[in-house]
Amino acid sequence: MAYSNTAVILIGYQNDYFSPSGALHAVVEQSSAQVLGNTLALINQLRETPITIISTPIYFTPDYSELVNPVGILQIIKDAQAFKKGSVGSETITQLRDFGDRLLTIDGKRGLNAFHSTGLQEALDKRGITHVVLAGVVTSLCIDSTARSAFELGYDVTILSDCTAGRTQYEQDFYCTEILPLYSQVTDSQAFLKNL
Repeated sequence: MAYSNTAVILIGYQNDYFSPSGALHAVVEQSSAQVLGNTLALINQLRETPITIISTPIYFTPDYSELVNPVGILQIIKDAQAFKKGSVGSETITQLRDFGDRLLTIDGKRGLNAFHSTGLQEALDKRGITHVVLAGVVTSLCIDSTARSAFELGYDVTILSDCTAGRTQYEQDFYCTEILPLYSQVTDSQAFLKNL
């Protein structure tokens, strides 16, 4: 693993999750402050390196027409009117926007998987990326779905346990110890930085 072939992919760092007034803040409220602090510290340490850092926000049209017969979390998103394009809740959190052009934003995410309906794979392949590192929310949903897809596409996958959050601490611990290690390396941000 090296800076040149590694990309850090940020998932869900939007106001509807991370702002106290966000429509779905309660989903990750228990650990959101710690996850955000760890993620910002990581990006600050990587800021002056050549590593690729990508933000993959999720947006929906005002009538949620993309969601045909939604179930589970997607129905919850629709009911809460979360991640509506143009709304304050859908905006990337200010702390990430402060990094400006250092973050590559790839739009188009409409569900759990950051590869589906986006140009993420093309962006990674164009840059010669072979190793993806995931941070964000929710571990059991978007992180898991994106990581599995990355693995199936042939990327080496690392998930940062201290930069991801589940809906509960039990869920986070279970995924990080029992599920994610089946197809990825699970580590914390400091260990990841030491191994670069």
